[in-house]
Amino acid sequence: MVRVPVISLLGIIIVRDTDIRMRRPTKRASRSSSSDREQKDGPPRLRGWISTDEDEVRRREWRGRTEIDAIRYLDDAEQLFGDYLVTSSSGADYTVEIRSFARRQNSCDCRDHLTNGLGTCKHVEAVRSKLDPRGGRARRGEASDRIEVYVDRGGEGGLTVYAPEPKPPLFDAVNRLCRGARDGSPNACVALRDLARANAGQIRVSRQVEGWAAARYARKRRQRDREQFEAELRSGAATMNLLKHPLLPYQVAGALHLAFGERAMLADDMGLGKTVQAIAACALLAELRGVRRVLVVSPASLKEEWREQISRFSDFETTLVFGNPGERRRAYDRNAFFTLCNYEQVIADGPDLPNRLQPEVVILDEAQRIKNWRTKTAAAVKGLDSPYAFVLTGTPLENRIDDIYSIMQFLDPELLGPLFRFNRNFYQLDERGRAVGYRNLDELARRVSSVMLRRRKEDVDSELPARSVKTYFVPMTADQQSFYEDYERLVARLAALSSKRPLTREEFERLQRYLACMRMVCDTPAILGDGEFECPKLDEIRQLFPDLLARPGRKIIVFSEWVRMLALVREYAQEQNIEFAWHTGEVPQQRRRNEIRRFREDPDCRLFLSSESGGVGLNLQVADTVVNLDQPWNPARLEQRIARAWRKHQTQPVTVINLVSEDTIEHRMLGVIEQKRALADGVLDGRRNLTEIRLPGGRAAFLEQVNAVLERDRTQTREQAGEGDPKDALRKHFVDAFDEGLNRLLVTDDGKSAVAVVSPNSDIAGEDRRLAAATGLHVHVIDPESYETMRRLAAAGLISWADGGMTEIHSPPTPEDVSRQRMSRASPLLEQARRKLQAASLLVGGGFADESRRPAVEAVTLGAGALAAVRGHDQPEQSEAVAAYLGSSEGSVPDDVLDGALNLLHDENPDETAGPAKALLDWIGQEMSG
Repeated sequence: MVRVPVISLLGIIIVRDTDIRMRRPTKRASRSSSSDREQKDGPPRLRGWISTDEDEVRRREWRGRTEIDAIRYLDDAEQLFGDYLVTSSSGADYTVEIRSFARRQNSCDCRDHLTNGLGTCKHVEAVRSKLDPRGGRARRGEASDRIEVYVDRGGEGGLTVYAPEPKPPLFDAVNRLCRGARDGSPNACVALRDLARANAGQIRVSRQVEGWAAARYARKRRQRDREQFEAELRSGAATMNLLKHPLLPYQVAGALHLAFGERAMLADDMGLGKTVQAIAACALLAELRGVRRVLVVSPASLKEEWREQISRFSDFETTLVFGNPGERRRAYDRNAFFTLCNYEQVIADGPDLPNRLQPEVVILDEAQRIKNWRTKTAAAVKGLDSPYAFVLTGTPLENRIDDIYSIMQFLDPELLGPLFRFNRNFYQLDERGRAVGYRNLDELARRVSSVMLRRRKEDVDSELPARSVKTYFVPMTADQQSFYEDYERLVARLAALSSKRPLTREEFERLQRYLACMRMVCDTPAILGDGEFECPKLDEIRQLFPDLLARPGRKIIVFSEWVRMLALVREYAQEQNIEFAWHTGEVPQQRRRNEIRRFREDPDCRLFLSSESGGVGLNLQVADTVVNLDQPWNPARLEQRIARAWRKHQTQPVTVINLVSEDTIEHRMLGVIEQKRALADGVLDGRRNLTEIRLPGGRAAFLEQVNAVLERDRTQTREQAGEGDPKDALRKHFVDAFDEGLNRLLVTDDGKSAVAVVSPNSDIAGEDRRLAAATGLHVHVIDPESYETMRRLAAAGLISWADGGMTEIHSPPTPEDVSRQRMSRASPLLEQARRKLQAASLLVGGGFADESRRPAVEAVTLGAGALAAVRGHDQPEQSEAVAAYLGSSEGSVPDDVLDGALNLLHDENPDETAGPAKALLDWIGQEMSG
C-alpha cells in the first residue's frame, strides 16, 4: 500500500490511514531563566493545590508534546480544520475536532475534555502543536470557514454555533435547529445532521452533539416518565407491589429515585432499608425497561445478607461469586438476575468481570469503600460500565469532602468536575497551596442533592423506638496510666516535632501507631502483650451486665476495635455461663452467618461480641442494647455500630452505652467526633451553618487534632501543678525532649542550673536553649562518659559541685523498665504482623497467590520491626532494610527461616507467601516470649 501524504505544513506530515510516531522533545542547553525552561521542558510548577486555568492549560500543552504517539487525519475532504485520531502513549485512541487556533473551540472525546471546563486537553494541544507549532495561525486568529456546531466545554457550556463573517446563507436554518435541540427535541438533531451531510463543505456538526442532546433529552424523559408513573400509581393503573412484602411510602420514593434517576445515590440513615429499596428499583426496571442483569458489589461479609434479602423479598435468581478465578468466571457466565460479588473480586477480575457479565445495573453497597479516589478499589469499580448505577451508603461523607467527590466520580464525572477545580471551588488554600478550611459548601450540597436522596430516621418514621445514650467515664489504674503516659510522651514529642518541620512518612506512621497504642491502653494494656493487667472497663461490664441481662429476652451487642478486648468479655461470659455469638474478621464467612443466625433465633444467645467487621450491613433488631467498649474516631462508624439494632422493624427502645476512659485521648476524642458529625450534617442534611465548619482532615489538620486531644484541661493542669512536686514538671520537660536518650537529670541545690546526661546518639541540637527558655534554668547537656569523668573527679575531691552539690531527679531505667518498654513497643507490631499474615493466608486459600504477597511482605516487615524493638535496635522500614536486618548478626534469624523470608522480600518465590511469613513470625514470637 502506498501511503499518500495529505497535508504538509511547516515540515510536519500527517497521513491518512497510517500512524506517524512523534519524537519526544529533547533537552537542550540554554541560558534562559528557570521559568522559561519550565515552560519549554516541563509542566508549570504548582504550589500545593493552587492552580489557575492557565496553569492547567499549560500542563496539557506540555503533555500534548510529550505523551502522544501518533496523529491521523480522519476527514474525507482534505481540510485543515477537521477531525483527527490521536493515539496517546498509553495506546488509547481519541477523536479530536479542530475548529480554531486562537480560541478554545476545539473538541475531544476524552474524559478530561468532557469535565475540566478548559475547552482543551492534551490530545487537542498535540494536534494544534503539530499543525501550528509556532503559534502563527493563533496570532492571526485563523479559524474554520464553515458553520461549526459543537458542545462548548470551556465557556458557558451547551450547544454552540460558530459562523465566519459575513454569516453564510444556511446560518439561520442551523441556528433554528440548534434551538430545537436545546429545547430537547430529538428530531432537531436528526434534521441538523441531515442538513450538515447535504452541505458538508459549509456545515460541520460535532460528533459530540448527538450525545449531548441525548443526555439532555434523557434527563427530561426521566422526569416525565417518573411523573407519569407516579400519576398511574395514584390512579391505580400502576403498582409498586413488585415484591413479596409491601414497601413503606418512603421506601417507594427511594425506589423511584433510583430507578428513574438511573445513576443515583441513596444515602438514607443506617437501618432504613436501602437494600430493599434497591431490590425494588431493580424489579421496577425489569418491569419497565426489561433489565435482566444486575451486579451487586458489597463488602464480602454482606454477600450472604444480600442473598437473604433478595430471597425474602423476591423470586429473582441470585448467584454468589466465590472461589478461584475459574469458579468466579463460571459464576459471571450464569447470567443470573442478581450477581453478588465483593470489592476485592472487582479488583482481581478486572475487565473480565464486566466483559463477561455486561451488567445493566451496578449497585455499590457500603459505597464509602471507594471514597478514596487514589485506591485500586476506586479505580477498579469506576471501570464497571452500565446504563444504571445505584450507590448505597449511609455515610457518603466520613472525614472530608473528598469522600463524596470520589463517589460522585463513579455516578457522574461531570457533576463536580476535575479534582483541580473541585479543590479550588471547595477548599480554602494557604499561600503554599495546602488545604486549611472549606468554602462554598452550600454550593457543594446543592450539586450533590441533584443525584442524592437522604432521609434521617426521624424524617421518615415517627414510630421508630426511642434511642438513649449513656456514657460511663471509667478511671484508669496506676499501671494503665503508666503505660498510657509512655505512649503519650512519644506522641507529644512527634507532635512537637511537627510544629518545627513536616514529619517524614515514617514519623507520621509511627505517630499513628503510638496513637493507636494509647487507645488500646484505654481499654487495657493486655491488648499490647500477654501480661496480666487489670481492666477497669471489664470491671464496669461486670457491674452492668447482671442488671441488663436480668430482664428476660434482652440481647446485647458489644463492639470493640480490638479483638483482645472482646476476648476478655468472652472470658467473662464463659465464667458466668452467658451464651454469646462471636463475630470478628478472623471468623470464616459461613461461620459468621451461622453466628448471626444463632444470635437472632436462639433465645439463650444473649450477647453478640463483634469487632468492626460487624459494624456495617447487619440487621440485628433482636438486640435492644449496644455497648461500645471503645470509641471509633469516626462518628459515621459509631452510627454504623448503633444502627445494627436501632433500625427499621425495631420494636423496643434502644440503649447505647459508651465506656470511656476518663481524662484520656478517648475522652477528648468526643469533641473531634462532634466536629466530623457537623461536617456531614451540613453538607448532606443542611442542618449546620456551613460557614462555621472547619477542615477536619489532612496531615496538618490531623496533627492539630492530635494536639487538641492531647491537651488536658488547663485549669485542672494548673491545679495539679500547684499541688504536685515542681521536680515532676521539670523532669517531664526533659523526658519529652530526649525520651529514652535521657540517662540522668541533676539539678543544683540552689535551683539555678540543670545537667542533662544524654546518650551520644540523641538529637540535642538546640534543645539546651529551648529547655532553658521553658524552665528558666541554665541547662547543660553532656554525654555519659563526661558525666562519669566528673563524678570520679568529684569523688576524689579534685572538683566540687557548685553551691553545695547537685540532686539527681531522674535515674537510668532499670533493666526491667527497659524490657517492659521494649515489649510494649514490640507487641503491637507483632499483633499487626499476625493480622497481615492472616490476610495473606485467606488470599492464598481463595486462589489469590499473587495478591497475597503484599500482606505477607508487610507481615515480615512488621515482624522484623517487633524483633528490632524488643532487642533495642532501630526498626527497619523498607524491604531492603528489613532483609539486611534479618540477615545481620543483630537479627540472628535461623537460616531455614531466613531463606524463606528473604525469598519473599526479593519476590523470588511468589507461590510461597504465607508459609515463610508464618515461620518467621512464629520464631519471633518464641524469641519475645523467651
